[in-house]
Amino acid sequence: MDTEISTTPPLKKARKGKISVFLVSLYNIHKFIIRFFKEAFVQPFEFKEIVRQCYEVGVRSFTLITLTGFIVGLIFTKQSRPSLGQFGATSWLPSLVSIAIMRALAPLVTALIAAGKVGSSIGAELGSMRVTEQIDAMEVSGTKPFKFLVCTRVIATTLTIPILATYTAFVAMFGGYINVAVNEGTSLNTFVQGFFDPLTFTDFTSSLAKSIVFGFTIGIVGSYQGYYSTKGTEGVGKAANGAVVTAMFLIFIEEIVIVQITSWFR
Repeated sequence: MDTEISTTPPLKKARKGKISVFLVSLYNIHKFIIRFFKEAFVQPFEFKEIVRQCYEVGVRSFTLITLTGFIVGLIFTKQSRPSLGQFGATSWLPSLVSIAIMRALAPLVTALIAAGKVGSSIGAELGSMRVTEQIDAMEVSGTKPFKFLVCTRVIATTLTIPILATYTAFVAMFGGYINVAVNEGTSLNTFVQGFFDPLTFTDFTSSLAKSIVFGFTIGIVGSYQGYYSTKGTEGVGKAANGAVVTAMFLIFIEEIVIVQITSWFR
């Protein structure tokens, strides 16, 4: 019996398969984001669920964000002192801390912490609802699971991450002040004045823009990973892990892009 022999190398087939899967994933993500914007701003609005999700994202992350922000400000100030001390410029520490925290550290650290805590939680929660067919049951009953489950979570992260990032900046400022006060004897008024003097309107707006973009990314990635989870309990774990890894990767890419755009206005 004659048999057909494929002339396409197995490695080339595998590459084509991976490219196809990647392109299909991009298309599905695009549809998911478009669907969010179509349903998020159409009545009825799930205000109670949005408030509950804001509580889950913000208040439940409060302790971790506080500790992380304080340590970041304290350690950054401690590590920067020797370099400035070589030039006799330790008085510039408040300005250096403020620029580093407001321009980069506060929104980035907050987003990374939230991606690990909130993103994984959203992915696991929606993933478990998908594999236990709760989402299918909501669709059959005539409710709108996408609006109730996805839109509320994405809106909550988009609103809450900027607030957390602002709080992180002030906590980090306090951590920096503790280090400067102990080593230099600088008063609080002097430190606060030196902290805000070098900052411009562009610094505040870019930090706010980063936080909003990061919050949206965390919400949309976690929701997408969980909403389309498959393969039972294994899929729930993959959804949580995928939400964290993908969100962190996109956050770094967005950081680079926004920094480049902001540099054009400085």
